[in-house]
Amino acid sequence: MSILEQMPSIGLDDMKAVRLMNRMDRKYMASASQLEELLSRVAEGYYVQHIEHNPVAPYRTLYFDTANLRMYTMHHNQKLNRQKLRVRTYRSTDTTFFEIKNKDNKKKTRKVRIPIDVSMFDSALRVPEVEQFVNGNTPYPSDSLHECLENRFERITLVDKAMSERITIDSGIRFHNRATGIDADISKLLVIEVKHEVGAPMSDMERALHEMHILPRRMSKYCIGTALTDPSVKSNRFKEKLLYINKIQSL
Repeated sequence: MSILEQMPSIGLDDMKAVRLMNRMDRKYMASASQLEELLSRVAEGYYVQHIEHNPVAPYRTLYFDTANLRMYTMHHNQKLNRQKLRVRTYRSTDTTFFEIKNKDNKKKTRKVRIPIDVSMFDSALRVPEVEQFVNGNTPYPSDSLHECLENRFERITLVDKAMSERITIDSGIRFHNRATGIDADISKLLVIEVKHEVGAPMSDMERALHEMHILPRRMSKYCIGTALTDPSVKSNRFKEKLLYINKIQSL
């Protein structure tokens, strides 16, 4: 029996009780080979989210950008007050949303989204509600955007027993660039994100990560995926992360 199967489960409805109003988000990158040890260290203190009795949920995402990749470039150049636009299908529940992620000048992230039919994943920008949503919430006219990068991954979601911390662990990450036709596979990488209230004491998960020498590392799937699949983009600010990812992939 795997560690995930031994951990107590929690459903989607119960997860709604985890409301982090003033949250801190911190990301970590690790090797997929470290997953079992990490989970074994924290298993007693966390629930694992199950969807249809499955603790691992598959995701599919498609990002949009301008012809000159303005959103990618703003992130690369560390500009704040920036956005990312994507359509995401939560394949376990067969639900699809068009999402806008906003990062403000205080480095806080806020996400807004609207549901769309799953059949419109590949033509989301032609949905009238999406056009209105984009035009009303971004400086980018919907007709200036195009499909850029698609990714797929699997996610484990944990919540502590005090219902005050949420953790996502993404693995099996793969990219396909719709503009260049280039694919990239970083499936040996784990991307771990810890979310809890600002000022909260160090959690069991953060302590376990520290003890395993897994350090915080910011990581945007959109930017890393674009840097890996588009040779023409500027990517010098991501060089250290790309070298780390390549090291993990070569193990």
